[in-house]
Amino acid sequence: MRSFPITITSNCYKITFLSILSLMALSSFGQFDRMQTFIPKNFSILDSAAGDINKDGLQDLVVILRNGFENMNTDTTRPLLLLIGNGRGKYKLLARNDSVVLCMSCGGVHGDPYEGLTVKKGYFSVGHLGGSGWRWTRIITFKYDGLKKRFFLHRDAGFSWYASDTDKMTEILNRKEDFDSLPFDKFSYSRIWQEK
Repeated sequence: MRSFPITITSNCYKITFLSILSLMALSSFGQFDRMQTFIPKNFSILDSAAGDINKDGLQDLVVILRNGFENMNTDTTRPLLLLIGNGRGKYKLLARNDSVVLCMSCGGVHGDPYEGLTVKKGYFSVGHLGGSGWRWTRIITFKYDGLKKRFFLHRDAGFSWYASDTDKMTEILNRKEDFDSLPFDKFSYSRIWQEK
């Protein structure tokens, strides 16, 4: 049996080296990194809160971003990031939604409606307040589903009232049929409200 010598050219080495680099890049996708890594250019942190949102015993972060040009374009979206922690100060992006936190001009005459962020084990909520003579609140809460490994809308509710008559408040529920079934990444604050 005759054997043939195998000749490896420098082009083969280049192709092999590039293949190894590509595999390394793919394997690092979704890896844990510093929190600042997840903040895009021209964005800053509007608010953040820490807690165990996915109930694994480690501290996670919920981060709301502000566009650097928000003052010039007040209806710019405010991305909300869910960052899962590894317990060593690094995080991985679990999900992002640009339609949970109301925009700077969405509060009407009242001004910026953003009120705050609350994180509890397996839950997080975003609070808003807006209006003028007619005022309203809106608290949007998401709950972690351990079996599906995702967040779902748990409650989207608030109150409305006239500023001159604070004793008469009306509770408002937004799309009650979506509670505990609408995934976080499919939620949009522009859904139609319904009085309870």
